[in-house]
Amino acid sequence: MRWLEPVQQIDLSLFKWCMARRRRETLTAIGRAVSRTADGWLYLVFIVGYGALEWSEGNAYVRLFVSAFLIERLIYWVLKNSCRRNRPADAIHDFTSFIIPSDKFSFPSGHTSAAFLFAVLVASQFPSLLPLLVFWGVLVGLSRVFLGVHFPTDTLVGAALGSTVGFVVLTSGGVF
Repeated sequence: MRWLEPVQQIDLSLFKWCMARRRRETLTAIGRAVSRTADGWLYLVFIVGYGALEWSEGNAYVRLFVSAFLIERLIYWVLKNSCRRNRPADAIHDFTSFIIPSDKFSFPSGHTSAAFLFAVLVASQFPSLLPLLVFWGVLVGLSRVFLGVHFPTDTLVGAALGSTVGFVVLTSGGVF
C-alpha cells in the first residue's frame, strides 16, 4: 500500500516529535494515570451507577450503552486484526514503549476509541459535560502516543471510530 507511505512518514515524524519532548518522565507519569482511566473500569462504574440511579430509564440506556460498546469492540477488533499495524516499539529500531500493551497491533487505538464512545454516550445524557468529556478523550489519545504504544493516526482513527459508533447507535436507538 504505497499510497499510505506519506501518511506513515508524517505519523513517524509526529511520533518522534512527541518522544523528543522535554519532561518526558512527567509526561509518561501523567500518561499512565490518564490511560488507566480508559482501561474500562470507569465505563462499568458509570453504567452500573446510572442504571441504579435512573431505574425507570436506566434499563433502556444500559441496553443502548452495551450495544454501542459491543459494536465498537467488534469493529475495533476486526480493524486491529486485519490491518495488523506494528506498534512503535516493533516498527522503530531501538525504541521501547513505556508500558506493555495488552495486544500486538497498533491500529486503531482501542483506548481512544472507547473513550470517545463513552464521551458521546455520556454527553447524550449530560450535555453540559461534553467539553470535559472531549478533553478527557483527547488526553487519553495523547497518553497512548506519549506512552509509546500508538502512532498519532492510531488515536485519530480511534477517536473517529468511537464517536461515529456512538452517534450511529444513539440516532438508531440501539441494537438490542
